Amino acid sequence: MFIRRFAACLLCAVAPIPALTMAAEAADKPGADAIGRDKQQLARLQTPAVNFLRNTQGDDGSWTSPTAPGISALVTYSLLRSGLTAEDPTVKRSLQHLRSFVKPDGGIYYAKSNHRNYETCIALLVFGAAASDDRYDTLITNGKKFLRGLQWDSGEGLESSDTGFGGAGYGSHERPDLSNTQFLVEALRSAGVPEDDPAMQNALLFISRCQNLESPKNTTPFSAKVNDGGFYYTPAAGGTSQAGKTANGGLRSYGSMTYAGLKSMVYAGLKSDDPRVQAALAWIRKHYTVDQNPGLGQQGLFYYYHTFAKTLAVLEVDQLKDSDGQQHDWRADLADKLKALQRDNGSWVNRADRWYEGDPNLSTAYALLALSHCVRENVVVNILSDGSISVQYGSAKPIKSLQALERMLVDLQVARPRLPVVLRADADTEYRHVVAAMDACRRAKILSITIQSQ
Repeated sequence: MFIRRFAACLLCAVAPIPALTMAAEAADKPGADAIGRDKQQLARLQTPAVNFLRNTQGDDGSWTSPTAPGISALVTYSLLRSGLTAEDPTVKRSLQHLRSFVKPDGGIYYAKSNHRNYETCIALLVFGAAASDDRYDTLITNGKKFLRGLQWDSGEGLESSDTGFGGAGYGSHERPDLSNTQFLVEALRSAGVPEDDPAMQNALLFISRCQNLESPKNTTPFSAKVNDGGFYYTPAAGGTSQAGKTANGGLRSYGSMTYAGLKSMVYAGLKSDDPRVQAALAWIRKHYTVDQNPGLGQQGLFYYYHTFAKTLAVLEVDQLKDSDGQQHDWRADLADKLKALQRDNGSWVNRADRWYEGDPNLSTAYALLALSHCVRENVVVNILSDGSISVQYGSAKPIKSLQALERMLVDLQVARPRLPVVLRADADTEYRHVVAAMDACRRAKILSITIQSQ
């Protein structure tokens, strides 16, 4: 009787929502139990890494440097994604430290930093993941406004035809780049900005111009010189690829930016049949590896792992078929590789010390974020008889309002657009509490909801 009553409520309360899916890659997938490594195996990698980061945190709540909030934010985000909550003492100290960087203009950055976009974007991801009530709402709203102001658009006097239009960059360079832009797009999506928002669509213009694909969407002088479907760093201000140039002056595609570009296109609303998505997937199939960052070797390897894992999770790919027809369980491949690279103290470090990856705090944060996408599990929303809510996803987290539940589900869907949610209610829970939780799921555009009683 309980299940039938709530199933009827579900039909009334949750309207159909258009699905975002990359089903083309999901064919012939094995059963869920065969995907990746089990949670116990992953925990044997995550637990010593978390303990390492607990031990390297400064007394002020920072990592590496008290004036590097970007690194501290990334570490904090990796801990939250590894099962720690905002009430954990390590996370609590870090949140307090990061709040000290909130500025009157809405940004969250070190005053003398040239990394204001990076630092604010990652901090917004942290506060979104940490929220269990409305305490960070104003901070997140102001941060969104700040990021919109950083985006290169008409506010900087640019026309939409300019190669830098729609992107984000460092304060020290006179041009945007794809790495900064992917963090901008992810932070805005996590903060609830819809894919059809002008900021997202302007970003899509820039991202499309970072792709080596000649098309009506990309008429830059570089688009036809390589034309392999991969992505590079920036077409602006003369163009740059960290992988260098080809003999004909083209900008070489490389792994981390190709995954970053593809993920950002999906966040901006592109579907699997779009030629840009298809071309990027073809490049990924041709260059599939967990041994290096394709095109850069060991440089930026842990950034690559993080972006690789998040992108394939967003695309809901379980088995990736490479260009030779071989199927890869990428979660298992990546977990096994990270196991082989983990140091005795639980950390990871890149000997090819570029982009700060010689810092074990940063590389360990990237590795933990990558591992967080190697687990497939449902979100369980527990609704008690008094209407109180907790969410089980990696760890149990009390939720203090329906608005906070909605925000959390929006945030989790940044990584998994078709996130399955189980509503689990006590047998004596009044159905109005379940209907209210379902309505929060509807507002968060959850596509798959199952109801259980206990």
